[in-house]
Amino acid sequence: MKKTLLFLLLGLAVGFSACESDEPVPNVPKIRFKLRFDPTQARLNNYGQQAAIPAGHAAQTPDFRSMCVHYIEFAPSFLTLLGLGDVVYKAPELVHNGANAIDFDQAIVAEGDSVFLEIPISELAPGTYTYVRASLAYQNYDIRLNIRSIPTFGDLNNQSGTIASFVGFNTYIDDYTIRTQSIAVNNNRAQGYWGFEPNIQPPYNQFYNQVSTGQAPTGATTVPNPLWATSPIPPGSCVVTGALPQPLVITGNETEDITVVLSVSINNSFEWEDGDGNGQFDIYATGAQTDRVVDMGVRGMMPFVE
Repeated sequence: MKKTLLFLLLGLAVGFSACESDEPVPNVPKIRFKLRFDPTQARLNNYGQQAAIPAGHAAQTPDFRSMCVHYIEFAPSFLTLLGLGDVVYKAPELVHNGANAIDFDQAIVAEGDSVFLEIPISELAPGTYTYVRASLAYQNYDIRLNIRSIPTFGDLNNQSGTIASFVGFNTYIDDYTIRTQSIAVNNNRAQGYWGFEPNIQPPYNQFYNQVSTGQAPTGATTVPNPLWATSPIPPGSCVVTGALPQPLVITGNETEDITVVLSVSINNSFEWEDGDGNGQFDIYATGAQTDRVVDMGVRGMMPFVE
């Protein structure tokens, strides 16, 4: 009986072994996407032209922590209208209170120079592509600031704080964390909604640690589009357009991975009306005379194949 059981087990082992395949798993070539935050890249306006800081305004280059891309499209030419290129990625959306919105809970928030998305190359149709369009949905970065007129204490200069800004056309947010503190929303927020958390070092944080939120006017966020004359974008969207330095040719016979870097300009991308002309961003704890933020958009995109 024991010999019979042993032979049965050996037979099963041989049978399972025979079912195993020594064939290698075929390699599926992919397109990988990275974000890069470039403080030296050209500072552009909505029309893709070089943009100086206006008189009476000041700006600074933030220290970017992360960003979210909601949509990626490859366009064959400058005549390709938005949505008529090859859309290779679109993040989940939902309908809330009758309005379509980006679902922030399912959004991919990525740090710089890390792969945040990869798709099979086969999902990009064979052809020649000269432009990339990417819709940005969320940014998180640190800024430098002064906090003025703190009751019983005075001023705190050369401090830092973190801003979480939602720049997509409309975003449904359950809650989000700015740096260490969370904000509950449970609703839609239009482009320009932001949260701010001061990052004051002890023991001074006991004098000011107030988290605040706000809503910039729709359309105030800069969204560079050098194709504005032939391929406009809808108002309130954040679809940034950039030309590839060399056209990307897809044959359908690729065997190697491709890495596409979306290099976004953060060159003086945080801009405010500088009431006192000191070139520094001032927040008044009393709520009076605070420098008014006028722009939190990126200042251009230069996509390239790494």
